Amino acid sequence: MRVGVPKEIKDHEDRVGLVPSSVAELVHHGHEVMVERGAGVGAGLGDDQYTAAGARIVESAEEVFTQSEMIVKVKEPLAVERKRLRRGQVLFTYLHLAPDREQTEDL
Repeated sequence: MRVGVPKEIKDHEDRVGLVPSSVAELVHHGHEVMVERGAGVGAGLGDDQYTAAGARIVESAEEVFTQSEMIVKVKEPLAVERKRLRRGQVLFTYLHLAPDREQTEDL
């Protein structure tokens, strides 16, 4: 499976969907992992750590969403990210749908 990790774009969100050790585990089991450049910076994780774990660094969130079968995030996808999702793509994240009708309808 092609797994993608975009940089979180919600205000004040510095976490990242996968840490390098999780990337290494996925790669070990035959999955391809791509991480948007700088996705881990807010959590103190550099692109070099992701590369060493076996991830491929890509330049944009658009590349992550276009090329991945599964998207791994920390927070719910914002409107711009929801527009990038496609039918059949897996979204692995925390969702708080009750207070956000627009997000619920989009998803």
